This record gives sequence, C-alpha cells and structure tokens, in this order.
Amino acid sequence: MTRRLTFNIFRYNPQDPTSVPHTDTYALEEAERMTLYIALTKIREEQDSSLIFDFCCRAGICGACAMVINGRPGLACKTLTKDLPDEITLMPLPVFKLVGDLSVDTGTWFRAMNEKVESWVHSSKKMDPTVQEERMDNALAEEIYELERCVECGCCVAACGTANMRPDFLGATALNRIARFIMDPRDERTEKEYFEIVGTDEGIFGCMGLLACEDVCPKQLPLQDQLGILRRKMGWTAVKQLFGLAK
Repeated sequence: MTRRLTFNIFRYNPQDPTSVPHTDTYALEEAERMTLYIALTKIREEQDSSLIFDFCCRAGICGACAMVINGRPGLACKTLTKDLPDEITLMPLPVFKLVGDLSVDTGTWFRAMNEKVESWVHSSKKMDPTVQEERMDNALAEEIYELERCVECGCCVAACGTANMRPDFLGATALNRIARFIMDPRDERTEKEYFEIVGTDEGIFGCMGLLACEDVCPKQLPLQDQLGILRRKMGWTAVKQLFGLAK
C-alpha cells in the first residue's frame, strides 16, 4: 500500500516585498523509489508552480538540491521518501543567502572561500602542455582524490555550529581543501603560509569538534580524520613559530 505523504515546506521570496516567511503544507501519494527531488517536482508541476528549489544533475554530483530535511541537511535527489516518516519538513540551508523558498546561494560563499584559501596548486614551475607531469605515487593520488570528491553542496557548513554563529569561519569544506593541498607534493607553500590561512580562530582552531560536518556529508568524506590531522599540524606549527623554528 502506498503512503500519503505530508510536506511542510518553508516559503519566502526575499525579492517580493509582500512575501513573509511561512510554511505551506502539501499532500502527495508516495510512489515507488520516490526521491524528494521527484516529490518536489510533482508538487511544483501539479500543485504550486511558484515553489522555488534548485536541482541540476539528479545524481548527487552537483550539490544544488541541498536542503534541511526534517532538521538534517541532505541532498533531495539522494533522499528516498521511504526512508522518511509520513510527515516531512523541508527548510533552506542556514548560513547561505536565501534566494527563495528552498533555494540558497552557495556559489558566492564557496567562491569567496576558495579565493580566501587560494584553492589551487601553488607552483613556481611553468606549465608546459608539451611536458608530461611528474608521476605521483598511486596511494598518494588516491588519498588526494578522496578529498577531491567534495561537491560543495554546503551540507557540512549548514550543520556546523561554528559556521552558524560566525560568518568568518572557513568551515569543514575549506579545511578539507587545505588538507588536500598540504598532501599534494606539487604545492610549494610553506607551513607558515598554510598556518596563516587556517591556523586561526577562523580556521581549524575555531572548530568546536562537534563533527556534524562528517555526519551529514553526502559523499561520506573522512572530515573527522582530516580535521584532526590539520589541528595537529597547525598546533605543531604554532609551537615551532613560538620558538622561531617554523619554515
């Protein structure tokens, strides 16, 4: 027997001066293998064409459909309604600027974050397309790739207690990016330069260690391990700076 699902969806369009934050309720018959993306699309097509939410790939790769699902950040395209109760409450991700209803602007936040941590390989070598890049050990390449699987959906930032209180906090995704570049032998930044980026309250020392970021990561990245490693590295760098030993 199919269930009849009740959706409580946050509604507010900041571009409309007459709009006020409220919740609208919709009812929908559950279908086999129904995801939240499918449910929201049916609601928009059949009940309320003004409903705003984002989607792109439908495969958990673009991160566009991230939202708070019954109090927990997640991807609508990967969340099956069969794994949820009959009543489902959907809210937009906190921290990010609200575009409307369930849609938020994660792009501006992530662009600023990537610029702040200078999220690219820093190398003095000239890039010559005719020269083959030096080979990297397979095990190290796989470790780096594991951290590169982040789709920048914003779930970890939305679940972070520090990010919800402090707009200057880099968040787990930025710390994960720095951990990735520290591992990369092509990146020539010194430990002092890394420390200046993340060895502050805005970076790793602002992390409260709640680890909600890893709990909600749809790609199941090992954020707990990387945060611990980064905290130890930056702590040791701070000690060496105190004694003038950091390079």
